[in-house]
Amino acid sequence: MTDEFERRHGFAPGANEVRLADHADQAAARALAQVSIVPAGLGTFYDSIGDVTWSDVGNGYFIDPAADVLLRFKQYDAVDVGADQKDDGLVIGSNGGGLSYVAGPSGAIYRTRTVSLDEPELDRVADDLRQLLELLERSLTQFVANGEPGIL
Repeated sequence: MTDEFERRHGFAPGANEVRLADHADQAAARALAQVSIVPAGLGTFYDSIGDVTWSDVGNGYFIDPAADVLLRFKQYDAVDVGADQKDDGLVIGSNGGGLSYVAGPSGAIYRTRTVSLDEPELDRVADDLRQLLELLERSLTQFVANGEPGIL
């Protein structure tokens, strides 16, 4: 993906990696798991994966470290999600263009329509974290093949 990046864009590529969790990430994952609204798969994910950073795929795709998700929750509380927006969700990442990904308590993943998290308008983009990761993988594959960043 980055072989021709600098020649094509005139600057060096940024970070593009799936970083394995270290001890600090795993400790943050355990602390995050204590939050009552954390979907089951998120704790398992963070026990193995520290974060996902694909800064050069479109505007970028990011799944934040557990410590960042926990800090954001402590500072700003949960985000209203669901059909009636009465469920609480956690911001777990972004698309690099200012839109956030929010994990609902059922595990469904939503994307904001605007950059604001105050009374956000949300679209459901995946049934769970696994499906979101599969969509991200397709976006990466599509980007490498034809330069299009995908639908996320």
